[in-house]
Amino acid sequence: MPHDRPDLLRFASAAVDVHHHTQLAEEKALSRAELDTLHAHTSALFGLLDTATVRAREHTAPGGDHLHNARLRMWQVCEHLHDAYHAAPRADGRLPTREACASRLPEGAPGLSVCRRRTTISARVRQITTPADLHAPAPGLIRR
Repeated sequence: MPHDRPDLLRFASAAVDVHHHTQLAEEKALSRAELDTLHAHTSALFGLLDTATVRAREHTAPGGDHLHNARLRMWQVCEHLHDAYHAAPRADGRLPTREACASRLPEGAPGLSVCRRRTTISARVRQITTPADLHAPAPGLIRR
């Protein structure tokens, strides 16, 4: 980034840190709204890593490989947050049933923003990875 522009990532990181120390200080489970917001944040980080990976691979292959692996890990984080969202109690306190969770659509059709983000990211992951990437014990163990 050019030095004459504000470093927005630094501000975003500071905001996450402030949220962590102020809003999450209470000892209670995260609400579905907080999980949705956290998923939105990690989805944005996935997009940032995706762009950075494409740019790095144009200039330096080794750096691009590390960013590619980080991007895969971020996708995994997004997947787990999506699942945590659907496993969390609803506003009325009800938990999803085992059958609803097994159907992979515990809320009905994916009209929720968390599901739309997941679908968008999953489509991108299918474009940028191979089955070997996704089935490796940990991303980065298979060299391209």
